[in-house]
Amino acid sequence: MHDQTYDAQRARRLADLLRALATRITALSTDEALLQAGPELLKLMGDARSELFHYEVRATYDTPEVAEARRIVEDARRGWDPAAEDSDSGEDQPWRER
Repeated sequence: MHDQTYDAQRARRLADLLRALATRITALSTDEALLQAGPELLKLMGDARSELFHYEVRATYDTPEVAEARRIVEDARRGWDPAAEDSDSGEDQPWRER
């Protein structure tokens, strides 16, 4: 489960990675230096892009417990009606009379 979530420590490392990229770009004071650092910057940007992707995916991941809690809240907001469940076609409950 740990692999599916994005903890605070990893988020701080991502922020540090982005700041390091910004610092490196700022440190390249001339246009010529900036352009010559292309391969280095591409690697740094690739690392940042990859980690940002993992952040986006994992920071929005719902654990099974969170997903179930979210479902319960949504049912409550919609006004769950137990009678509505009894009026199902019965296909998923073959023991019920139709």
